[in-house]
Amino acid sequence: MNIENPQKIIIIGPAYPLRGGGIATFNERLAKEFIDEGFDTTIYTFSYQYPSFLFPGKTQYSSEAAPEGIPIKIKINSINPFNWIQVGNELRKLEPDIIVVRYWLPFMGPCLGTILRRVKKNHHTKIICIADNVLPHEKRPGDKMFTKYFIKPVDGFITMSEKVLADLKVFTKNKPAKLVPHPLYDNFGAIIPKEEARKKLGISEEDKVILFFGFIRKYKGLDILLNAFKKVIEEERIKNPVTTGLKLLIAGEFYEDEKNYEALLHDPVIKDHLILHTNFIPNNEVKYYLCAADCVIQPYRSATQSGVTPLAYHFEKPMIVTNVGGLASLVPDKKAGLIAEPGAENIAKKIVEYFELGEDFFLPQLRQEKKKYSWENMVKAILNFEDLS
Repeated sequence: MNIENPQKIIIIGPAYPLRGGGIATFNERLAKEFIDEGFDTTIYTFSYQYPSFLFPGKTQYSSEAAPEGIPIKIKINSINPFNWIQVGNELRKLEPDIIVVRYWLPFMGPCLGTILRRVKKNHHTKIICIADNVLPHEKRPGDKMFTKYFIKPVDGFITMSEKVLADLKVFTKNKPAKLVPHPLYDNFGAIIPKEEARKKLGISEEDKVILFFGFIRKYKGLDILLNAFKKVIEEERIKNPVTTGLKLLIAGEFYEDEKNYEALLHDPVIKDHLILHTNFIPNNEVKYYLCAADCVIQPYRSATQSGVTPLAYHFEKPMIVTNVGGLASLVPDKKAGLIAEPGAENIAKKIVEYFELGEDFFLPQLRQEKKKYSWENMVKAILNFEDLS
């Protein structure tokens, strides 16, 4: 049933001081939207999120200032069952009208599932899950069991890709669920001139810049992109001046062993065409990378949805994405960008095609497509969860 006049909202998931990348940013922006619309909203985040084997980055914690005006309680220990019961009992007594819980990794299933079971004992709180993944990109033993455990106390689901919606039906067919487009990441600042962004990053105004942005993990296909990029550079030297001055800007921290990429990154054909910023990109610098680019590329091997897509929409950057998971459905071909098959040969072809068409070819249609992705739509879907099915 829908809740009449809900007032108190709790969001459970990564948030400051965790440096949770897209999920933390999403949760904070969603909280802001609820607060702006008049709801009493608090985020419950993790005091301990990942054991080291699940976190290959340098640190889990942000060095930036806390987001203003968003109450955040640092409460949840992902590996301590006594903590799960304690937090669950606390939330049960608070009696929030709605809990919005993020689910992105089956490892979190026992923790979140236990907390939510305690909450359900108040017979008041409705629980809506925003599912980023139901099954992870890198599979591990226990994934399905943990996900089943998590799903049971949830009342309704929102997914942001058709792939996750389909995966969810493997686990539950009777609970309401709906696809809601990933809202724009509009909390990284306004669009700035390309010249200003490039000056900040030390990139020439004459260069043609492709941006690979975000944590570097195997499923994101950076190795495929580097091989594709090599093909483009070799072709440009022979016969294709449209890609003269081409640069590949790689911006994001390695979330796997950097040695896996050393040979490709030092290939003499492409090394002088690479701009490497392989460290964590703080929120206040994100705009420089997006605004410096001519296009954003996502050469993924597999995907559900990607937070890079709404980021590119916000900064009005056309995309080249591979035809995997839910990526292609969010980027209409030859409108908001180009769709490539997930292999070096086809990605290389699409890079050349993009620069033959030019950025201005895509911008009018991309700006029209951008209008679909609002935070207001996400809040409406959460508040009216009975209509999810």
